Amino acid sequence: MKKYLFVFSLILLNTSFTFAQSVTELEIKKLSMEKWKWMADKDVAKLERLFDDQAKFVHMSGSWKSDRELEIIETGSIWYKNAEVHDTAVEISGNTAVVWNRITLTAHVRGSDVENEFTVTEVYQKQGEDWKMLVFTFSSVRDTHEIEH
Repeated sequence: MKKYLFVFSLILLNTSFTFAQSVTELEIKKLSMEKWKWMADKDVAKLERLFDDQAKFVHMSGSWKSDRELEIIETGSIWYKNAEVHDTAVEISGNTAVVWNRITLTAHVRGSDVENEFTVTEVYQKQGEDWKMLVFTFSSVRDTHEIEH
């Protein structure tokens, strides 16, 4: 009987741990999707709360920190009009979450709408009760690129 109780306890513990992980993964995925909407809406107030002060943003044309990214979004220098997300993978390690989104991005840049395929890597860190974005990197890819899960 003790053997069955022990096995049952292990299964229950494993199920609880798996469920907890998936809840965190869903929370991060939702946050990542909301971020795309906030960028399209140029909602710098919400983005400012999301971005860590020292976050690094890597784009096709350069890299910079949070203050510059917020300025770019607010002024419309780059207007992230729409990010069509094709695939997402999330991995959690302690208080760090990594998100990979394969997207088709429609953006308004230098007076023209452009469309590009990217895999975007986002790194988040749990700071107190909030998740903060530390890294946001665009990697240009073909539309046949797949994210390994």
